[in-house]
Amino acid sequence: MNAQAPQQMQIELQVNGRQVLAGVEPRLLLSDFLRHQLGLTGTHVGCEHGVCGACTVLLDDEPVRACLMFAVQAAGHTVRTVEDLAPAPGEREQLHPLQVAFQQSHALQCGFCTPGILMSMLPFLADNPAPTEAEIR
Repeated sequence: MNAQAPQQMQIELQVNGRQVLAGVEPRLLLSDFLRHQLGLTGTHVGCEHGVCGACTVLLDDEPVRACLMFAVQAAGHTVRTVEDLAPAPGEREQLHPLQVAFQQSHALQCGFCTPGILMSMLPFLADNPAPTEAEIR
């Protein structure tokens, strides 16, 4: 049996403000690309069906489930992950106001789904900066 090497495609996209050029297999999920090729492990993978939302990232400022997208579909787009909310350690080490609000309200529970919730809240709050409790629910 003659095993062929997986086909690689070159993709270019912007991730957290930096240009990324990478070779990926066409079937590689965006979540796996972010976690395993770029080391951005804040994007968590839970259900792998798009239901739980733990893998939510922003694609051109819109929330998407990274476990339901292929990395090649993100080519030419801008992706933001939870790592983009606060500066890297050693810099100003200041949390994003949304992260501070979660911290102050003890809204973390185990923390596994927190990155996805934070990334879902950013566009919601951009569209509705003073939501009512009913709108939040």
